[in-house]
Amino acid sequence: MTKYYYQAITENGSSVSGSIDADTLEGASSALVARGYIPQKISDVSRTGIGHFLAELQEKLTPVRTPELILFTKQLRTLIRAGVPMLKLLQVLENQTDNIKLKRIIVSISQDIREGGSLYDGFRKYPAVFSPLYCSMLHAGETSGALPEILDRLIYILDHDNKIRSDIRSALQYPAIVIISLLAAFFILLTMVIPRFAGIFIKSGLQLPLPTLICIKIYAILVAYWPVLLLMAVVIGIFLNIYLNTKIGKFRRDRLILHLPLVGGMVRKAAMARFASIFAILQASGISVLETMSILSDTINNAALSRAFATITERLEEGRGIAAPLATSPYFTPIIINMVAIGEESGNLDEMLHEAAAHYDAELDFAMKRISDSIGPLLTVCLAAVVLFFALAVYLPMWDLVKMVK
Repeated sequence: MTKYYYQAITENGSSVSGSIDADTLEGASSALVARGYIPQKISDVSRTGIGHFLAELQEKLTPVRTPELILFTKQLRTLIRAGVPMLKLLQVLENQTDNIKLKRIIVSISQDIREGGSLYDGFRKYPAVFSPLYCSMLHAGETSGALPEILDRLIYILDHDNKIRSDIRSALQYPAIVIISLLAAFFILLTMVIPRFAGIFIKSGLQLPLPTLICIKIYAILVAYWPVLLLMAVVIGIFLNIYLNTKIGKFRRDRLILHLPLVGGMVRKAAMARFASIFAILQASGISVLETMSILSDTINNAALSRAFATITERLEEGRGIAAPLATSPYFTPIIINMVAIGEESGNLDEMLHEAAAHYDAELDFAMKRISDSIGPLLTVCLAAVVLFFALAVYLPMWDLVKMVK
């Protein structure tokens, strides 16, 4: 099949553009007419110039952000609940979205359904946009015939995850900005302020204090060896990037994050909240425990926790229940293990996991507030130390110089 770019007019009179796969130009035109479009221009990708190449590149580089995915899922649920036929539904979604990549994906899914495929078959072709969790819940909804209800639960998960990520980013944004500003101020003072005074102090024959000597020495090293230092920084950066993209590198990085003071506790609480919330919803949606653990392993975004899920899954396959395998992992807290154990014994596992998720959501809010309250004074102390260091480096020799002049 060949990919064709098109420009067309919809039934509402609005202009649309995109790409479509077809065997011939006539086939592409017929497919557009079947969607209710009036084709204006259709061109073969292989015969187009740099304009279409740039359009293709733009499509590949355009991400589908979480808020866009949430909005798309809400629209999908609303149209399904309203009883809109699937092909018409996807056409409406294609017209509503402004994201080039998502628009192209919707067109592809429409083509799959037109050829007799299912929503699940169409969505799972794009794992970079639709996670295994997303596709598994779609599959469960199609199989059970309760797709709108399943999509309600999926939207809750997406909203919940997006909120947690946004809260963590907000909690770490201020410290990151302050640290970057401190480093920039340190570099500027070291390379622009200290050298101007250093020449005067050295010519005067003063015995320079330790802070001044340290600044002069660091500045001399930067001036003499900056190409070597820059090359070393680039090489180390490239090596770390390659290493952290390997399995062992991801595992060690994520394990280190889980054990960091303050930040590690926050990340672990976020992971526990996500685990409990997703596990409860997947169980309520009729997905098996083993499949649930596999989905969680792919969506937890932490290699250390994913490895723990793999070990737990092996123990689950041996028929040991859920709570006992969880207890063998160092990452699962006693609250989660006890809640799961009580849920298994009482038959209310979903309810107990929802309670655990709510508990860790509250714990996470408290942890982020504590980090914000703790980092503020710590950064203030660091800022004061940097200012004091440079003040001593400049003013101690100046006082000695004034005494010498007097």
